[in-house]
Amino acid sequence: MRLGLGPAALGLLLLCAAAAGAGKAEELHYPQGEHRSDYDRETLLGVQEEVDEYVKLGHEEQQKRLRSIIKKIDLDSDGFLTESELSSWIQMSFKHYAMQEAKQQFVEYDKNNDGSVTWDEYNIQMYDRVIDFDENTALDDAEEESFRQLHLKDKKRFEKANQDSDPALSLEEFIAFEHPEEVHYMTEFVIQEALEEHDKNGDGFVSLEEFLGDYRRDPTASEDPEWILVEKDRFVNDYDKDNDGRLDPQELLSWVVPNNQGIAQEEALHLIDEMDLDGDKKLSEEEILENQDLFLTSEATDYGRQLHDDYFYHDEL
Repeated sequence: MRLGLGPAALGLLLLCAAAAGAGKAEELHYPQGEHRSDYDRETLLGVQEEVDEYVKLGHEEQQKRLRSIIKKIDLDSDGFLTESELSSWIQMSFKHYAMQEAKQQFVEYDKNNDGSVTWDEYNIQMYDRVIDFDENTALDDAEEESFRQLHLKDKKRFEKANQDSDPALSLEEFIAFEHPEEVHYMTEFVIQEALEEHDKNGDGFVSLEEFLGDYRRDPTASEDPEWILVEKDRFVNDYDKDNDGRLDPQELLSWVVPNNQGIAQEEALHLIDEMDLDGDKKLSEEEILENQDLFLTSEATDYGRQLHDDYFYHDEL
């Protein structure tokens, strides 16, 4: 059965799948190891109006709110921000905004405002209509078959997120659906989904060949292309912790789930490297205020957005 999916709907789901690939955000954020503050502003802060918003604050108010944030990052109140404190704060910020985004989406998806989201409501919000594929019948068109496979995976994740007899998702269940990496009971599902996609020989592990996917080396080439060398290095040094040449389920999880901890640590080290004026490997309030623009275009303040979110600068956080 051909559904004649519109290019916008098909493109959206395929784009979402591509964006979920491990390491893509890091590659854009740190191409060839270079930190891109323009990517920080454009992509992670959001629309240009939000980027400009913190600039509208007066200098004195900016510094007042920034000092309040610095105090909250400084967990031991010793007057300095360490790599660990900055990393913990950035990870907390990641999770806070992920949850806020999911809550906003929940309201948009809940078409009848009954406090829950059904599978039909999810489809209507995503594709402007209810889509129902036959789970056992492949489609002839390659693009539509790819869409069918991705749509069925979404449906399985939707059903797994649901923990009660009500077929609709509560807010907590919707968060589990949108961010399974943040919810413990979804971990096994995430692992199994990854194994189904990548474990081609069904042995319960992902080999280097399976990790690289459909890549076949050009027999006329003297060496692999640069991107393959990078991926092999990631496999060996980042994911295969026991060096057995394959990824077990827990190692696989570190690949398929966004590594916010690693990104946060990298950004914390970047900030210290750029702003530590006296070489003590930590940041004082004076050093931060002297490099205020850099701090406000980093993940430490979510690119300035925290100055407009009293969750972060309010005294009672």
